[in-house]
Amino acid sequence: VVVTADFYQSTLASLPGSISVLDSELVNTRGATHLQDLLNVAPNVNFSVGGSRARFVQIRGVGDLEQYVDPKHYPAVGILTDGISLSNIAAGAVLLDVEQVEVLRGPQGTRFGAGALAGVVNIKAQDPGFSPEFASWGSYASFDSWQAGGLASGPLTERLRGRVAVQQTSSDGWMENRFLGGRGTQNIDELAARGKLIWDMTNTLTAALTVLHLDADNGYDAFSLDNSRVTLSDQPGRDAQNTTAVGLDFTKALGEDHELKLNLSYAGGDETYAFDEDWLYQGACDDPRFDPQGVCTPADQYTNTDHINRRRDQFSLDARWLGRLGAGRAVLGVFFHDREEDLVRQYFGRFTSTYETQRVALYGEYSLPLGETFSLQIGLRGEEFSDRYRDITGLASTADEFNLTGDISLEWRPDDRLMSYILVSRGARPGSLNTSAASALPTLTPSFANFIRARTRFETERLTNYEIGLKSTTADERIDLRLAAFYMDRKDAQLEAFLFDPDAFQFVSYLDNADEASNYGIEFESEARLTSQITLLGNLGYLRSDVSGMEVYDLDTGALRNVGHREQAKSPRWQYWVAMRWAPTEDIDAGVSVEGRTTSYFGYYHNAELDGYALLNADAGIDLGLVEVRAFARNLLDKDYAQHGLYFGN
Repeated sequence: VVVTADFYQSTLASLPGSISVLDSELVNTRGATHLQDLLNVAPNVNFSVGGSRARFVQIRGVGDLEQYVDPKHYPAVGILTDGISLSNIAAGAVLLDVEQVEVLRGPQGTRFGAGALAGVVNIKAQDPGFSPEFASWGSYASFDSWQAGGLASGPLTERLRGRVAVQQTSSDGWMENRFLGGRGTQNIDELAARGKLIWDMTNTLTAALTVLHLDADNGYDAFSLDNSRVTLSDQPGRDAQNTTAVGLDFTKALGEDHELKLNLSYAGGDETYAFDEDWLYQGACDDPRFDPQGVCTPADQYTNTDHINRRRDQFSLDARWLGRLGAGRAVLGVFFHDREEDLVRQYFGRFTSTYETQRVALYGEYSLPLGETFSLQIGLRGEEFSDRYRDITGLASTADEFNLTGDISLEWRPDDRLMSYILVSRGARPGSLNTSAASALPTLTPSFANFIRARTRFETERLTNYEIGLKSTTADERIDLRLAAFYMDRKDAQLEAFLFDPDAFQFVSYLDNADEASNYGIEFESEARLTSQITLLGNLGYLRSDVSGMEVYDLDTGALRNVGHREQAKSPRWQYWVAMRWAPTEDIDAGVSVEGRTTSYFGYYHNAELDGYALLNADAGIDLGLVEVRAFARNLLDKDYAQHGLYFGN
């Protein structure tokens, strides 16, 4: 198993750090169509759904929860596909023609800098092969869900080979709009296409081109007064995205021990996010179910939609040299990233803003063997971050800062079947302006304005991760084990909060810094081939987290309070996935799995909790040569469970 997010594309067993590699077989047996269908398998990994698809990932309790107006300066978890960053457009993380998904836990400061404070999710698609290949697939499932796709791959000339895959995914979704009389207001409608070309230009120079396109026109109608899957909105929203991404890679071999790599990438497109803010239909207050007294106040008759359009364009360049240096291996590289985000919001008038960021970095890594069994690896990255913001209210801000991140690890490898490591890694996430909070200041009542004025900016978060781990394979190669224990110290942890000013009828979202925050736990992954027919797999995550010294406006009590010594949001103490695979013949296989987690908090500005749950999944398949047939069931016991919680004045 090779981890492609690593500089050298090293094997999973040889890399220091806690890493999960989820392969194409797992994608197929789960019937997974999007990244959110797969992440529950990895220990101490969570995600938030604030639209039709999961956008924000949390690793070891660190990560973003939601987004409305403010630009996400840099998400805490980086999401990439074939070297192209999708971190700000993660709703586009469709699993089309995927070879594997790699989850790297803990800060990846040397490799990815500010884009990977908590870790990285790297999606690796299939490369074109040297022989012709054609395939098509289709499926039908509950809620009128269907998918159809196909691919073609193979050599185009003696030195050029290509691969193209196209896929359409559709579903009515899980919500029923009782006012409009049916399903479909929370629908999925996604067309994805991916193309790859690999050109062996000479014996020492290779070029690779990747093009990804996603056209998603999904519905968004998720809010109901009784927290059911039944809505009563008269203006259902949209969660649409039209994104095109292009990556171009060059690899030049310089003799046996040295090579140059250049990666150029662009990702851009439009995103629409809208929802019915009042959740109801006009005239609902006359319905005795909602207003038993039969008195309609102006507040009862409130009606509004929130409609946000974003245009994002981002470009990056990454160039590096890899080779032997003395007795060890070395990497030296430069990185440049430029992003612009233009926003138009229709919400009691028109609001526009522009946000621009730049990152420039110099990084290096050196791996040195210490005798026959020990090795030392040191990585360092210096990164300059700058941003500029301006909006229609006249608010303008510019800032820049410099951060040092990196890692150091000591590895012990007595033989090919055992590796142990000690790792210290450091990441940083730049601070910036709370744009919507600063823009809202003139409209807030004095007491709320004073509270927000002290929080118009948030500081840089610096996270240091201390980790020890063990990776082992038994002598008969029937059992693989990976174990990691970690402690993460978060300085000026960036945490999300909301405030509601009832007199001004203003919701204000902002990032705040906690005085103290820490996370520690254990991650365990195993695969046991019990017999030639039966394989047992199990992943387990244990996480304890703490946050203190953060003052919030509690939406439950309507008063300010200090958050002290409570667990961080989306940080369940236990997460698990256990699966058994049975293959009685080469052509038949079946499996059953259980995945689950314990309770955790939704956020910091109220005390509501995300209930724990356990889900049962099963599948069975038969390979008939040219045709394979598979049946799968996710959540076989039909368990209702929550993925995110949002607070409204309703």
